[in-house]
Amino acid sequence: MIRWLYMAVGLLAMGLAIIGAFLPIMPTVPFLIVAVFCFARSEPEWERRLLEHHRYGQVLRDWGERGAIRRRYKFISIGAMACGAGFTWFTIGWPWVLISLGILCTFGVWIWTRPE
Repeated sequence: MIRWLYMAVGLLAMGLAIIGAFLPIMPTVPFLIVAVFCFARSEPEWERRLLEHHRYGQVLRDWGERGAIRRRYKFISIGAMACGAGFTWFTIGWPWVLISLGILCTFGVWIWTRPE
């Protein structure tokens, strides 16, 4: 029963990661990390395939082994959050931009402090 729950959450995370690969405002890798976690407990073959993926595999292995984010990806993710805050400012403005700035400050600092 619990295996099926992990499988369902893993599939949901994969679906969100696929959407995130095409939408610039939505992340991809955090959902892939959740999918790897869930597939490790439900479908190890799918976990292996994600860890060996030509584009995302190394990022997922770095995170799983050392909790590390490469500097290039730190810049990309923090830059994307900054662009999101700018987009929020220009589209819906004050005070809603404070939410985006809060996310940028909180998660940006957290991302930057991860090992490389």
